[in-house]
Amino acid sequence: MSEKLQKVLARAGLGSRREMEQLISDGRASVDGKTAKLGDRVEQAQLLRVDGHIVKVEPAEQSVCRVLTYHKPEGELCTRKDPQGRPTVFNRLPRLKNGRWIAVGRLDVNTSGLLIFTTDGELANRLMHPKFEVEREYACRVFGEVTDESLKNVRKGVELDDGMAKFKSAHASGGEGINRWFNVVLTSGRNREVRRLWESQGVQVSRLIRVRYGEILLEKHLPQGGWAEMPLQSVNYLRQLVDLPKETKTMITVEQERLDKRTKTARIRRSVRKHQQRHGKSNERRRT
Repeated sequence: MSEKLQKVLARAGLGSRREMEQLISDGRASVDGKTAKLGDRVEQAQLLRVDGHIVKVEPAEQSVCRVLTYHKPEGELCTRKDPQGRPTVFNRLPRLKNGRWIAVGRLDVNTSGLLIFTTDGELANRLMHPKFEVEREYACRVFGEVTDESLKNVRKGVELDDGMAKFKSAHASGGEGINRWFNVVLTSGRNREVRRLWESQGVQVSRLIRVRYGEILLEKHLPQGGWAEMPLQSVNYLRQLVDLPKETKTMITVEQERLDKRTKTARIRRSVRKHQQRHGKSNERRRT
């Protein structure tokens, strides 16, 4: 059975469906040696290339949808490569034999917290699409006077440069005076949206942490810079949330499932330390 080319490329882990649509429009994909165009459908046996490289595509029933949760520290970029050599979120993730990790949304360099990665471009695309209204919750420390009127405005909606934006909910969660914490929820992921909404009310966000995506929480035991493979039940929660069929396979072994939380946390922390040591030595060589 044929499938849309952008869907097949997304499933192969080359990016989200939107990214693949742009890639095809730019003439970077070919099918059986002919430059592809948007709207093309392909069969399993056809030869696909992107930028001249053969794309290995597994049948939908054979591919395994993997999902990671990652605790992003401040200072890391949500990009694959940085010309200045700054650390990126992709540096820390486990290597894949086929495909690549796709970030579900982005966090700016000064924002920390929960990032979700998947090997399934279609899942990533749907989780980010406004149609599905997947909730994102942030804890934000706000500097300045937040009045009842300010809260009413950001809940009701504010006209920003790129259109109307609002928090689905916003409530105080700690602190006193002009430096207080708030938890806010929105269902879109526009660039710096949380910060810009607060700035529209004359206050500044001094710290921003994403703590939830859908019902997936930033686990307290997950250290900054650490990642964890999501169990099958959680993967299927995300898939059902955006009207995708259930996954039946997982890369988590029975032995890994049996590990207690303390052992899992210890392993993650060791992995984070090893990465920091390697990255520190690499930076030192670069400076010399």
